[in-house]
Amino acid sequence: MEMLIALSVGTLLGVGTFLLLRPHSFPVVQGFILISHGINILLVAMGRVSPSSPPILGVGSAERADPLAQALVLTAIVISFGMTAFLLVLSYRRYQRARTERVDLELSRG
Repeated sequence: MEMLIALSVGTLLGVGTFLLLRPHSFPVVQGFILISHGINILLVAMGRVSPSSPPILGVGSAERADPLAQALVLTAIVISFGMTAFLLVLSYRRYQRARTERVDLELSRG
C-alpha cells in the first residue's frame, strides 16, 4: 500500500511539474492542481499510524491517527482552491489583454 501511495504522489508531482513548464496558461493551471493533489495525498499518508488501521482504533487505545495532518490537508484544499481560482482569472485576463494564452510572450505596452 505504501508503494502505491508513493507512486501516485510521485506521478502527480512529476506530471504536475511537467505541465507547469508548458508555454500555455491552461496546462500551467492543471499542473498546479495536480501538484496540490499530490501534496494533499502525501500529507494524508503521513498522518496514519498504519495504512490498514482505522483513524481511531478504540476508546482506550493510545494509537490514533495524527489529526494535525488532516487539519493541514483541509487548509491546503482551501488554499489550493483559492489559488486555482486566482490563476484562472489571471490567465483569462492575460488572454483578454494579449489575445494569446502563451505565458512566455511579453505583453506589448501601449
